[in-house]
Order: sequence, then C-alpha cells, then structure tokens
Amino acid sequence: MADTGVLGIKRGIEREALRICEQGKLAPNGHPKALGSALTHPLITTDYAETLLEFITPVSDSVEQVLSRLTDIHHETLKQLDGQRLWPLSMPCYIGDEQDIVLADYGQSNIGKMKHAYRQGLRHRYGSAMQVISGVHYNFSLPQSFWQQLQKVDGDQQPLSEYISQRYMALIRNFYRYGWMVAYLYGASPALCGSFMNAGESQLAFEKMAKGTLYLPYATSLRLSDLGYTSSAQHELDINYNSVSEYVQSVRKAVSSHSEEFAKIGVKVDGEYRQLNANILQIENELYAPIRAKRVAKSGQTPSQALAEDGIEYIEIRALDVNPFDAVGVTEAQVRVIDSLLLACVLMDSPEMCKEELQACRDNFNAVAIEGRNPELSLTIAGEEQSLPAHIESLLAKMQQAAQLLDTQRAEPDFSVSLEQAIADIANDNTYSSRFLRLLKSQSVDNSSLGLQWAAQYREEMLGHKPNNWQDQDFSAMAEQSFAEQQAIEASDDLDFDHFLTKYFENANK
Repeated sequence: MADTGVLGIKRGIEREALRICEQGKLAPNGHPKALGSALTHPLITTDYAETLLEFITPVSDSVEQVLSRLTDIHHETLKQLDGQRLWPLSMPCYIGDEQDIVLADYGQSNIGKMKHAYRQGLRHRYGSAMQVISGVHYNFSLPQSFWQQLQKVDGDQQPLSEYISQRYMALIRNFYRYGWMVAYLYGASPALCGSFMNAGESQLAFEKMAKGTLYLPYATSLRLSDLGYTSSAQHELDINYNSVSEYVQSVRKAVSSHSEEFAKIGVKVDGEYRQLNANILQIENELYAPIRAKRVAKSGQTPSQALAEDGIEYIEIRALDVNPFDAVGVTEAQVRVIDSLLLACVLMDSPEMCKEELQACRDNFNAVAIEGRNPELSLTIAGEEQSLPAHIESLLAKMQQAAQLLDTQRAEPDFSVSLEQAIADIANDNTYSSRFLRLLKSQSVDNSSLGLQWAAQYREEMLGHKPNNWQDQDFSAMAEQSFAEQQAIEASDDLDFDHFLTKYFENANK
C-alpha cells in the first residue's frame, strides 16, 4: 500500500558493498562490464574503488517498494559476479597492502577523470583503507502537503520553499543532537579485522578475540568513530547549520580554504593529479557528516549552488551501518524507525546551534559509536547532561508520538510496531551491535569468518530471488544505454582536463 498524507514521504536508499572472492579477499577484477558504466548507470555504480559497488534505488513513496527495488538490484548484480560475493559488513576485511585497492575508473571524459582524481586525493589524504568502509545512505523528504499544514500551524507567512528549507535545517540540527540513536540501535560494527588496523594507528583500547578480531566491548559502530584517523584539517571546520545561506557560505569557505597539511601532498606531480587541489575540501562531497542537506543539482551546478538557488529538497542520512543480519543490508523495520526519529526531529523545538554545541554533538556521536552500550555513559545534549538511558527514554517517547502520526491513514500500525520492536531490543540488550558481539563470542569465530558465512548465505538467497520491478532485459538495456551515454559524454568534451578543472572551479566559486 503506498503511503498517503504525511506518509507521502519520498525515500531512496544507497547501499555500498565490497565485491569479494569466495575466500574473502577483495575481488581482483575491475567493475564487471555486464553491470554497465559506473559513470552513467542509474542503479549500479562504484564508490571509492573498483571493488566498492554502490546500489541506488529510484525515489519511492513506499517503504515496501524501495526495499523491493533494492533487492532486485542485488539479485541482478550477484547474477553477474561470476561466483563473487558481496561483503555483508560495514568494516572491510583482508586489507593487505592499501596499494592493492584499485581506485574507481570512470572512463576518459573530463568528468570521469575528475571523479578519479578526487579519489586520488582521498587516498593521499586519508588512506584507502578508510575509504572502503561501507554504509547505507538513506534519502528522505516529507511531502509538500505536510509542510503546508505545518506552516499554517506555525502561522508562518514566508514563501513555502523558504519555510521548507528552514524546517529541514532545524531537522538537521536536531539530528546532530539525537541522531546517535541510529548508531545505538543499528550500529553493527563493534568489531573489525586486525588487518584493517595495520593500515594505521588508533588510540582506542581494542580487545582481541579469536585469531585476529579486534573489538571494543561497548562499541556500536566503529564505522562512525574517528578510529584515530580523522584529518585535523576537517576537524577544525566551522560548518553552520542555522540557515541555508549560512550553511552554503560555510561549506564554500571550506572548499576554497588552503590547507598547509594537504599542500605537502602536491596537486599535479610528474604530470599526474594527486588531488584536485590543496584546499581543506577538494569538493563539497568530501565533507564528512552524518546528515546532509540535498537538492538534485542542475547541469553545471555544485551541490551548494543548487541549495542556494532553490533550497533544500531532501536530506541524506549517512549514519547507518550495513545491516549484517539482512541480505540487502537494511530492512523495512529500520526505515520505519528512522522515519519516526526524523519526524520527531522535525516536530521538536530546534534552537540555533553554536560552534561549541555542534562539537559537543559530534563528541556524542563518537561516544555512542565507541561505548554506546556502556550503562555508565552520559551525554550532554542542548546543555543538559544525563545518562544515555535517560536520554533514550525521553527520545523514544517523542518517536512514539511520531510513529503514531505516521500510522494515521494506514491499514496497519507498521511504524508503531517497528518502533515497539526496537524498544524491546533495547530493553533486552538485543541491539545489532550486541547481537553481533554475542555471535562472535558464542561461536569463537573471527569477524571475517562470520562475514564469509553471511556472504555465501546471502548470495544464494539473492540468486533465488524472483525480481518484481525489473527483468533481465531491463538491466541489459540499462547497461547498454549507460555505455552509450558514457561515450556521448566523452565525445562531447571540448577542453583538455587542466582547462576543464580550471573552468569547473571558476564556476563553483560563483
């Protein structure tokens, strides 16, 4: 049943997954031709590396449909992988030499070369191991009818598009205050493979189990923790979430501010680009954040230009680990609980946020990521320090009200039922991270062994799936069309790459 009223919510999911061999090592081959062009395919692309797939669902107003589409994409992909699997965990495994991680290749067009050079920059700045951590990104927008009703309730007189942007910024501030709930409930990376840590040093006090698994006893999401790798340059960024204009201005400042740290890498060395530039952020996508304001950009627009011109269209939640207990990495129940959290964030008061409060919110996220199940943990939110269980209890009450609102006009109270299950999981110490650690300890297995078991199981499950949205011929046509589009882009380039980059950044700074 499609959602109606306030349930005319639009959703999209982006799931990242490493391609691995049967033994668990990274797949040695490039992006499979049968999956089309990574530059232009509408559903299947690559993220940082040739082996890091990204699946993108079309926008849908139904929770069931968005998951059904994601499942079809998994089915088609695994059919084309010649026995390879998808790694079912956020934290990678079997990372040997980082140089073995092959950066994604998008062809010979200028935009394709730019995407590749950007990844060169990420490699030189942060290392490749950090870049092949996988997540699930969740795109969410409330229907215009909802905003119209809320604007009337607020007695607000400004143009609707400006009101919507203002309220989305308020949601974003509250997600910084309360979004740690996503990591607490659904963080599923309390442990990692010891080979991953060979890629760098960490200040965290890891414990060891089985042959080579490192873990933190109270961790929820090592993916969301800093792991000791964070760039000091990004750490000092002063991003302002009080209005769209202030946000855009602060992001543009980061993109145009020179970094002494990154300048040492060099930009173009011996004829090869090591990074796009030596600024704190090469481009806006480099900004790490658990939530982003978004608008589909027109041709030639940067993300901030799109926001400045037309306001916020939707938000992207980036705080969700891959769910290892599910073949496609995320479930309908998770989506419904996150919707309840996001709607609660909309309906709660959301005062403006100073730099110090934003840093305190980031600290809260990190604290929940590395010790969220510690009963002694306290968080300071909006100046109020309380134990984490007290914050959780208060937040869940607001989420229950939101879930009830989301269930209005529905045949079944799906949102309330999903949230009640999550509340029971909290009460029974059955959150994802807790379940994951219990499995590792009870079976005395490594992180990697458990991952390989699931990878094999989910491969069989997905190969047996009967597609509901696209058939074989649809995927074949999409792949063929994507190569034709890539060739057209390459043929239309009329500048060399150096001049293309110069023009791109000139336009970006307008």
